[in-house]
Amino acid sequence: MITLDILIANEAGLDRVTIEHWIAQGWVRPREGGGGWVFDEIDIARLHLIRALRHDYRIQEEALPVVLGLLDQLYDSRRRLRRLCHALARTAPPELRAALREAMLGEDEVSPPA
Repeated sequence: MITLDILIANEAGLDRVTIEHWIAQGWVRPREGGGGWVFDEIDIARLHLIRALRHDYRIQEEALPVVLGLLDQLYDSRRRLRRLCHALARTAPPELRAALREAMLGEDEVSPPA
């Protein structure tokens, strides 16, 4: 857990005004604690992502909520798929896992069901 002051001191390219603006926009959601913001690893990663989107990819501020929303959906889908894969690996019989693997490998060649 890192405070805003420590974060600003350790992260080049991030300043208090910008971070507080991103928090006000709801793009970053640190916890409040001890009289200020407290940032976890996920918050710091989000700050880096926003900085990259704004400066490296030149995403306009007006488009940023849409881009962040789409990325959040993508990450959530990946997390759910990973959980499903782990659940199948732990619980599905070997024949089912083999059939799923085969079906997924040939997926591009199969036409969708009618």
